[in-house]
Amino acid sequence: MSPFDMIKAQLSTLVPFQTFVGVELLELGDGIASAKLDQRAETSNHIKTQHAGAMFTLAEAASGAAMAGAMAPVILSVRPVAAGAKIGYTKIAKGTLTAHAKTSAQGSELLAKLDADGKVAFEVLVDIQDEDKDTVAEMEITWHVSRPQA
Repeated sequence: MSPFDMIKAQLSTLVPFQTFVGVELLELGDGIASAKLDQRAETSNHIKTQHAGAMFTLAEAASGAAMAGAMAPVILSVRPVAAGAKIGYTKIAKGTLTAHAKTSAQGSELLAKLDADGKVAFEVLVDIQDEDKDTVAEMEITWHVSRPQA
């Protein structure tokens, strides 16, 4: 089992809220991840489309997986925190949604900065698409990753 597979398997346990909402991680690699969310009554709003909060959770979960993938060699020894997020909803979202996340820099660059400074801040960009592959929302999440204080 690769480190990416192990991280993917552990994320639903470590972040039970994403499982509660129904987010399923599909892919996780070095600074990339994808996740999906099927529309259900529990994730819908008053106009029978995907609720904005469910879409936010989907994007945040995908971004966390991409961050973890970029930090894979040290993920068990660092403290990652989502420090901020901006989301734009661009189209009515119905049905199954897929979020595609990518870190703003390669994992090797982020790890070098972490090694040099003991901390690193970076963005993860997320594109949420519907079943027709149309973008329904875009999100940018800022992650702060630091080594624990001694």
